[in-house]
Amino acid sequence: MCGIFGIMGHPEASNLAYLGLHALQHRGQESAGIVASDGNGLRAHRAMGLVADIFTAPVLEKLPGTAAIGHVRYSTAGVSQLKNAQPLMVEYVGGHLSVAHNGNLVNAQELRDALEADGAIFQSDADTEVIIHLIARSKQPTFEQKVVEALSKVKGAYSILFLTENKLVAVRDPFGIRPLVLGMLKNGWVLASETTALDLIEAEFIREIDAGEMVVIDETGLRSSQPMPPAPRRGRCIFEQVYFARPDSVLFGSSVYEVRKEMGRQLAHEQPTPGADLVIAVPDSGVPAAIGYAQASGLPYDVGLIRSHYVGRTFIEPQQSIRHFGVKLKLAAVRQVLKGKRVVVVDDSIVRGTTSRKIVKMLKAAGAVEVHLRISSPPTQWPCFYGIDTPSRQELIASSHTVEEIARYVTADSLGYISLEGLGASMGDRERTTFCTACFSGQYLLGETTSLTTAQDVAPKVASA
Repeated sequence: MCGIFGIMGHPEASNLAYLGLHALQHRGQESAGIVASDGNGLRAHRAMGLVADIFTAPVLEKLPGTAAIGHVRYSTAGVSQLKNAQPLMVEYVGGHLSVAHNGNLVNAQELRDALEADGAIFQSDADTEVIIHLIARSKQPTFEQKVVEALSKVKGAYSILFLTENKLVAVRDPFGIRPLVLGMLKNGWVLASETTALDLIEAEFIREIDAGEMVVIDETGLRSSQPMPPAPRRGRCIFEQVYFARPDSVLFGSSVYEVRKEMGRQLAHEQPTPGADLVIAVPDSGVPAAIGYAQASGLPYDVGLIRSHYVGRTFIEPQQSIRHFGVKLKLAAVRQVLKGKRVVVVDDSIVRGTTSRKIVKMLKAAGAVEVHLRISSPPTQWPCFYGIDTPSRQELIASSHTVEEIARYVTADSLGYISLEGLGASMGDRERTTFCTACFSGQYLLGETTSLTTAQDVAPKVASA
């Protein structure tokens, strides 16, 4: 669930890339990088940590040029080390090349094994490096054709940016799993994972990059092609709308904030809580759904949990020890709101259950007499192989426990999830034909086919992703 940003044709490209990455920081907090081009060569700076800490004014001064790409990383394939920080940058027979990738390739290990057997030497563990080797080995005459040939061999999720000395190329996979949008400034073009990055730099939102589309930006302007036809059954990641995207973004054609509010309204209809006194949210990602729940149920909405904004997102912390510690640092209960009340607490999801358990206990310790947990997504029962860090079913509490068992574990007085049908209705997709719901349904998109496969079939093929 990394964040990517690209800009072409602006005299302060690296400075705007910094701002764009700052707006996308919620998509990855492990490392960040920017690669800039001045027309003659590429310069890079990558480091572990947060965007604001990494990119000081002296660092940005060393990244001159009118084009740049940037990346904030949340690791799924490859360990959390500097060698895997992106954008990756190489020099090969075709010149300098840098790549920033959001997504996960399910056949990366298979391709890597074949490339290494043929003499390739890898510098990182990231699946993205496989694409670079495929480009370098391509015999196609143009860079764009090399990219198309390379991407035709990979399977999985990719919204990806390529930067050369004089060209910026963006491609989205045929299912459109990961988001990618196009914007315009007076002095250039912008590409980003979410529209919130465009808003910060006051770029005009033009449109979403289509599934299977390639956009090329150079001195002649912008041109688009469709080298990989979009899959008839799209696979946009439903968890982007549920959790990862920022509420102020427009994602897959809809306001994330409004969609999450609608999830809350739908949840209230499906999982009412008679006798409750008030509705609170688990901040920040649960707030829109909690507001929608309160509106639909007629219950008052109040702030029962305060979040410290000096702590990152606990779900995407790479180490379990940090994740546990982070919950205590991140949230504090408001006793004056909770004492003696029967509380409905709305959250976006339950993954492992440990965070929810701590939150429910915190609310009861603060005086809540009842805590009814409501979740604005269905039970997360299956791992994601397209970019979310849930590598095994054993880590997902809903894969092996009933709703009643989960309620007992988290110590809630009751627990209710939105249905998969209700979630689809909230997004205006009742038939669920345009979203990937594998984490909830166990039905996976495979490669470039349009078939659906059960998790039992797909898991052995992508376990190395």
